[in-house]
Amino acid sequence: MPTGTWERLPAERRKAVLDAAEAEFAERGFSGGSLNTICREAGVSKGSLFQYFEDKADMYVYLAELASRRVRAAMEAEIERLPWEKDFFAALDDMIGYWVTYFYDHPLELALTAAANLEPDPTARAPVRQAVNHHYLAVLSALLTKGAATGRLGPDADLDAVLSLLLLLLPHLALAPHVEGLDPIHGLYGANPERAAATAQKLLAVLLRPYRRDT
Repeated sequence: MPTGTWERLPAERRKAVLDAAEAEFAERGFSGGSLNTICREAGVSKGSLFQYFEDKADMYVYLAELASRRVRAAMEAEIERLPWEKDFFAALDDMIGYWVTYFYDHPLELALTAAANLEPDPTARAPVRQAVNHHYLAVLSALLTKGAATGRLGPDADLDAVLSLLLLLLPHLALAPHVEGLDPIHGLYGANPERAAATAQKLLAVLLRPYRRDT
């Protein structure tokens, strides 16, 4: 995470560094991202950059954390307006549809989600996944707990197993329409938002069917 020097920087300087770093890592990922390019675009020296962050991986994880916060805030705002008490599964359908279509309208968050999920370098892969997973788990755990508490998810529901499967499914659904080769089954690559959302809703229904209680 950033150093105290970073926190004391003027807001304009921090924004310049973040904009340059997000653009570079979104386009090239951690492995291909160039600190020299970031420094050049932000107008700072590499020495200054290492006064702000411990190393390249530290910066990358911080950017993933910021992107995750933006995505989480958007999802929580959507979740807040949905009728969970009235119809839990209809609300869940709307939520998963919103999740998929969100990335059509937010290319930076899409690119950083792709970079975080597809990163092959173990130096960054583990810490960035830890930062991102924290947000997935916080939101999803609350929803599954709500479903169990209201009786919509049956008492035999293994919430940890469902949570684990959702942690695999949601990033895939976010990326498959935009990253060729991820989805060999449903033809999601290049699909319009409506079809991608409908496919996501179908897969979620299959996942939850054994535990679903409608009355």
